Amino acid sequence: MIGVQPSLTATPLSTTALRVPQRLGVPVQPAALPLTLAGALLVALPVFLQAPWVRLAPFSAALFTAPLLLCGVLLAQHNDRRLSDAGTLLVGFSGSWLGGCLFWGWLRLHPLWHLPIEAFALPLALGGLRGRWRLAASFYLASLLGTACTDGVMALTGVMQRWTEVLNAPLDQAAGLLHEAALQVLQPLPLGITLLAAALLIRLCQRTWQHPDPAWRLAGSAVATTLAVDGLFLAAALWAPQLSGLI
Repeated sequence: MIGVQPSLTATPLSTTALRVPQRLGVPVQPAALPLTLAGALLVALPVFLQAPWVRLAPFSAALFTAPLLLCGVLLAQHNDRRLSDAGTLLVGFSGSWLGGCLFWGWLRLHPLWHLPIEAFALPLALGGLRGRWRLAASFYLASLLGTACTDGVMALTGVMQRWTEVLNAPLDQAAGLLHEAALQVLQPLPLGITLLAAALLIRLCQRTWQHPDPAWRLAGSAVATTLAVDGLFLAAALWAPQLSGLI
């Protein structure tokens, strides 16, 4: 630049300049992205892989928990921190996977059993929060929290009462019944309950993403993805119920 003495010394970039764009007003450090993105992927994956697999062959889907768990335990022993964290996360995911297989494979007509079945590993997860399996426990507990919030909102809005009716209906009627259940959510009171729950969860995610502990950020990612998946499911039930994956 004219009038400025040249310098051979490069000015280091500030770490704040390397931050990725904000999500919901909370900056996410690049180092945290692989873990949070992996957590989000593992929440969304069952929607596209586990659901059709369990519907066709629930026993083999449940047995798949074993290689998932074994792979996670072996990776958790790795000296590379990233691979070790990935293995620990996979251990937590295997618990959520098995719970989903058990419910959707054999108890899907009994919605009140959904949360208890998904929570079968709750004591182990609570115990793991203080040890080396903290990431696994955080992912499992966050997924369980998302399930509890979804089921709670469904119960408060009256949708839970139509669960068995939709799943028991013939294919040519199930889509219409699911669409009617989705329309029920758009009524003033159910819609208010749904939006309030979504706002509270978004605020919770904002708080966890600001936490220095990666386990908290992972939990926030899992809850946020659950919220997004629920939103997509509601949209599918409204505009294309036959593609919702429930029927």
